[in-house]
Amino acid sequence: MDPRSALIIATLMMLLNGGVLGLMHRGMSRDVQPSAADWRVGTLLAAGGSILLAAQEGYPPGFILPIGNGCLFLAMALYWRAIRRFDGHKDVWWIFLPVVLASFGIFWFAAIMPSLEARVLVATIGWNICLLPAAWSLVKGAPKDSAVSRLVLAAIMFVVAAFMMLRVVFLTTRSDEAISILESTNWVNAVTPLIVAILPVIGTTAFLMMCSERIRRQWEIAATTDYLTGLPNRRTINATGESRFSAAQRSGGNFAVAIIDIDHFKSINDRFGHESGDEALRHVAGLLAQNCRGPNLVGRLGGEEFVALLEDAGVTEAFAAAERLRSCIEQSPVTLNGVLQKITVSVGFSLIAADDSEFDDVLRRADKALYVAKSGGRNCVETDFEA
Repeated sequence: MDPRSALIIATLMMLLNGGVLGLMHRGMSRDVQPSAADWRVGTLLAAGGSILLAAQEGYPPGFILPIGNGCLFLAMALYWRAIRRFDGHKDVWWIFLPVVLASFGIFWFAAIMPSLEARVLVATIGWNICLLPAAWSLVKGAPKDSAVSRLVLAAIMFVVAAFMMLRVVFLTTRSDEAISILESTNWVNAVTPLIVAILPVIGTTAFLMMCSERIRRQWEIAATTDYLTGLPNRRTINATGESRFSAAQRSGGNFAVAIIDIDHFKSINDRFGHESGDEALRHVAGLLAQNCRGPNLVGRLGGEEFVALLEDAGVTEAFAAAERLRSCIEQSPVTLNGVLQKITVSVGFSLIAADDSEFDDVLRRADKALYVAKSGGRNCVETDFEA
């Protein structure tokens, strides 16, 4: 296949992928829509640049080559920005600087000092300045993101960057003088359009998978996390509690449950308003999360109630853990509507017993202990466990 036909086919494939991404754009979550928009525009620009390069013989090189290559440079910059936006980075102006410099370089070596080798070198530098940082960002973000599609997209970018460098070496070591990339006298020119199309075509598929995986993870997090505090929700606490309860039963080990309730929470809402009440809940949740050590887990049951699962804790250890949680909250007032407000909690805890049949048995006794703490004046720790 001659390079011109390959460029036209690659262009059609890019346009199809850009169209598919455009149709799916509005159905994506808002956090990925900006990056998806960048990727879609980048793909359409890559298609435009490819068709301009395919038609270059009918126009002055100093005009058509800078525009065609400029579209491709801009596409690579938008791919880079799409990855940055996907990962939550702020926009930076200098990301488009390589586009301007590389486009000027193409103009210089097309109109002022014509040289295919120089143009290929400038194009390679322009592409790789965008591709390599974007690929590295994908790899660096993979451990926390755990998305295979990130690594696939990074691999595609590395392959394209490596081919561009190989192309420079090949064209600069040829004995005959080349004039245009549309020459069909060597395999590099024939393969180049197909390699260039990998990123807008297969890369777009990988990018869509990234978006899909993020949406799936968001739903998983929403199903297991309390929307207000970010702590595990009641569903997660119950599932984890059942699991740890069963493990303690099998091993004969200790397991304790503590219920933490904010004292006089209604008066906080009445005095400062519900938004400040939410702020107080987030404040307490943050302190509980910071001070729930080791394998212990803290979550929100609902309202102003939280629960802590204390693994391998006897009466002494459970009381010490509960008292530490109570004390850290008492000693950490929060500013609500400009007023420094002291918050206290009451804590009730209980331990697994020989005749318990399920996690709820321990939870119910902890709730009884909490009632004792509330009745006894609040801001204290009580247990209903009977050895």
